[in-house]
Amino acid sequence: MAHVKIWVHSVWGTKNHKRVLTREFRQKLFTHIREHGKEKGVYVDCINGDMDHVHCLLALNADMSIAKAMQMIKGEASHWANASKLMNQKLDWANEYFAVSVSESMTGKVRSYIGNQEEHHKRTTFANECEKFLKRYEFESQG
Repeated sequence: MAHVKIWVHSVWGTKNHKRVLTREFRQKLFTHIREHGKEKGVYVDCINGDMDHVHCLLALNADMSIAKAMQMIKGEASHWANASKLMNQKLDWANEYFAVSVSESMTGKVRSYIGNQEEHHKRTTFANECEKFLKRYEFESQG
């Protein structure tokens, strides 16, 4: 048996950066994402966000790629949200997402960062946060 745990910090936003993820809806959405992830073999360690995006620390097993996990999480979450009609409008995610590996020793720091999203975004926008991530992890150099 393979023993695999790969930590990933993933971030994705709403389509066109629409600020539709109210605090009440986010809590229901995040609970659903955790439960569905567990059913599908994706361990969602922590999840939080703001009105226009979501941060998630998840652990992948040997059978799950990042692309497969993100497709499963984003696609199923929007399908569930729209079918349950918990919002007055349709939930659509942007196609792109951000994902980086996290070492075991840094999971506490990432959990803290994710847990503090509402306070963090009183000082900066999601667009600024994305720009910093892209520079920090040198995504621009990938072409």
